[in-house]
Amino acid sequence: MRRQKKFYAWGYADEDLSAEEIKYWEQGIAKHYGVSSFDVTPPPKPDEITLRAPRVSVPSALQEIVRTDHLTRLEHSYGKAGFDACRMFMRSVPNPPDAIAFPKDEDDVVRVLAWCDQIGAKAIPYGGGSSVVKGIEPQAEFEKVVTISMREMDKVLEVDPVSSAARIQGGIYGPAIEDHLRDTPFTMRHYMQAYRCSTLGGWIATRSGGHYATLWTHIDDFVESTRMVTPTGTLETRRLPGSGAGPSPDRMVLGSEGILGIITEAWVRLRRKPTFRIATSVRFPNFYAGAEAVRGITQANLFPANCRLLEAREALPDIPWSNEEAVLMLTFESADHPLDAWMARALEICRDAGGTPDASALDDENSHRSGAAGAWRNKFIRAPHYSEHAAARGILSATFETSMTWDRFRDFHGKISAITRDTLKRVTGRDGTVTCRFTHVYPDGPCLYFTFGGLGDKRNQLEQLMEVLTVCTAATVAHGGTTTHHHAVGRFHRPFYDKQRPELFAQALRGAKRVLDPKGLMNPGVLIDP
Repeated sequence: MRRQKKFYAWGYADEDLSAEEIKYWEQGIAKHYGVSSFDVTPPPKPDEITLRAPRVSVPSALQEIVRTDHLTRLEHSYGKAGFDACRMFMRSVPNPPDAIAFPKDEDDVVRVLAWCDQIGAKAIPYGGGSSVVKGIEPQAEFEKVVTISMREMDKVLEVDPVSSAARIQGGIYGPAIEDHLRDTPFTMRHYMQAYRCSTLGGWIATRSGGHYATLWTHIDDFVESTRMVTPTGTLETRRLPGSGAGPSPDRMVLGSEGILGIITEAWVRLRRKPTFRIATSVRFPNFYAGAEAVRGITQANLFPANCRLLEAREALPDIPWSNEEAVLMLTFESADHPLDAWMARALEICRDAGGTPDASALDDENSHRSGAAGAWRNKFIRAPHYSEHAAARGILSATFETSMTWDRFRDFHGKISAITRDTLKRVTGRDGTVTCRFTHVYPDGPCLYFTFGGLGDKRNQLEQLMEVLTVCTAATVAHGGTTTHHHAVGRFHRPFYDKQRPELFAQALRGAKRVLDPKGLMNPGVLIDP
């Protein structure tokens, strides 16, 4: 039996934070904001939310794979961002999809798209539903909407052990890929925070970023070839390790966010499972000292698997907000050779920048799961579960990510941090919290991942949250950064993406859409207008 997801928040219906976790978290926030308690809105029940009746009639030939029941439509109405949880706690779902299709093979995908064409419905590819940018959300102007979930197309079809690659269907969830590879020497090892509840097709469509800080970062690095069903036919690229034959057709599929078609399968590169691993953490007097060390490590081409720089107050428990220290989580791994020399050189760079390594962790083969690294890792994995509890208490909490070159990093970081603090104060009337971390790093610059928090007014909590998030995201583009590094564009980032991308490229993308989706069925409003 398929495990039921929560329709109103992240994760599955049978899981949540423990009472102790919630109590500890709630007490810390109450103390920080000087309040004694919170008015807690209970989570919604399906029958508390009224949905308009489906505006489509499912033909008999599709009834086996198309559903219109209340809970299924609720589950596919929103993504999993903080503002999505806010709207669910408000019991507000004004634009649900009319029907949800679950194709079992490519013929089903073709039949569903033909039905959408026939009745004039918009088609929204769903992936795993973990979007945090309104990428899967029907809009009010859509007269009919069919959301297409690929979860039944979830097989590893073929493994090529000689070339270290696999042909995998687009609807497979992350853990199922590794389960299939368990008895082989291979791993895909593309992990991200949404790993458990996201699909290979979704990763490709949104250009996902995994946990690897260097080298194997975006899904782009894994894709060998793709197969996509569009309203005008099937587009399949040739499987090759590389090619210089014109612009890469895979590059058109990567990041297409469902506006051109539905990714049904892909060949992806695998690697041998790591057998050598060494990890530690390094404390720095401040974030900028840590950043200087990270720059040195990336430009030395050492390629650590983890090179995540965090403010100590975000990374470690019970650190006061006045603390300016930073912590670097540093890990090397390999399936081929010991890594002591790589770690030694990285720590030499860290010491030159004023860092103090945790020497004891170097002798602990599980150091990536213990100490400072383990404490933050556990906090990171559990973080999405706090979103619904923040929404229930009127707490504004969200993240936004961008990137910048090293030469402009310090000024950019200072400006975006200040804008976020000032906006929180203006919108809520009190000081909020802002932290930053590096999730991915390159020789020419880092990805900056900001987290903010504040105490909102439950009467207009959603408006406050959206104002802070919108102002901060706009600032990243206005000051020369990208509107998103790995969260995708969706409908939320669309206004800022329009300012970032060259207009001639937008025209070229519209040309591709005219050829592959001439009637504008596929996920309108994402990336471009039809």
